Amino acid sequence: MARARLSHLNEQGHARMVDVSGKDVTARSATAEAVVRMRPATHRAALDGSGPKGEVLATARIAAISAAKRTADAIPMCHPLAIAGIEVAFDADLPRDAQGRNGICARVTVKCTGRTGVEMEALHAAAVAALTIYDMLKALEKGMIIEQVRLLEKTGGKSGNYKG
Repeated sequence: MARARLSHLNEQGHARMVDVSGKDVTARSATAEAVVRMRPATHRAALDGSGPKGEVLATARIAAISAAKRTADAIPMCHPLAIAGIEVAFDADLPRDAQGRNGICARVTVKCTGRTGVEMEALHAAAVAALTIYDMLKALEKGMIIEQVRLLEKTGGKSGNYKG
C-alpha cells in the first residue's frame, strides 16, 4: 500500500514549510471563536471592570490582534502573512450552561490578500483572547473553562469557502 505524501515533510521525512509560491494571490478571510465559561460573579467583574487586573475585554482585544500578527512565531509551519485587517468582537450574553456558568465568546475575523489562508491566524487570535480573559480573571476563579475554539468560516483560496 502506497503511503500518502504529507505536505509538511520532505522526501527524507524532515519537517519543511510548504512552498506556496505557485498558488494564486487571492483575497482570503477567516473567522474563529473561543468561549470562556465562568461563575456569574466572575462574569460581572469581567464586564464591569472590577477584576483585580482591570479592563478584561480591552486587554483581550489587544492580545488577540497581537496574536494574529504573530501566528507564524507560535505555530512552526505557518507562513508569515501581510494581514490586511483584524476584527475582534465579544459576546457576553451567552446562555448559561448546565452548571449555571456564564460565558464570554471571543470572535475574531482576519483578512489578507495572499497565497495562503488566515485560518490559523483567526484560531490563534481567538484562543489567545480566551487565554487572556482567563489570565485577567484567574485571581477570582481558577475553575474557568475555555471551550469551543473553532473555525466558523473561511473564504478564498484553492479549497474554496467553508462555513461551519
